[in-house]
Amino acid sequence: MKKGVLIILSGPSGVGKGTVREELFKDESLNLAYSISMTTRSPRPTEHDGVDYFFVSKEEFEQKEAKGLLLESAQFVGNYYGTPAENVEKLLNEGKNVVLEIEVQGALQVMKKRPDALTIFLVPPSMEELERRIRGRRTEEDTIVQERLGKARAEIATKDQYKHVVVNDNVFKAKNSIALIIKEHQEHA
Repeated sequence: MKKGVLIILSGPSGVGKGTVREELFKDESLNLAYSISMTTRSPRPTEHDGVDYFFVSKEEFEQKEAKGLLLESAQFVGNYYGTPAENVEKLLNEGKNVVLEIEVQGALQVMKKRPDALTIFLVPPSMEELERRIRGRRTEEDTIVQERLGKARAEIATKDQYKHVVVNDNVFKAKNSIALIIKEHQEHA
């Protein structure tokens, strides 16, 4: 059986990574599997261990990180988040194409460990459109929106470190572009 492809999907907050990923997963011909992250935060009422996240103690997380068992890790709002390498390898060995939908910091860590990864950076058609999308959520104060936009500019500046850059001006167009990239990569792997 042919080993699967590790796919990194990154982009700034508000660019539509989650929406594009959902559309990609509807295409069964891509043989995709989603990598479940590990976290030290408590599960929300609707979340389940091993489905939404692997929920672990801070000590367990730190042990796995020290042993090099995580492809990437980050700390956010006092909690750790990371990608367990063992789970990803298991899925790849089963022939699945594993999608890591992760932020730039984590993606750059994975690229160092796995230069064979298929890396895709999703960009907005413009910063004005990104701001419109973030403001359209109506979930954050202006200072937070400005922080997100500043972070987005810094993240977009890293796009040349990715093998592919896809503009998300239309979800279905972006999904089709990424699906084509995955299929072409598989043909040449």
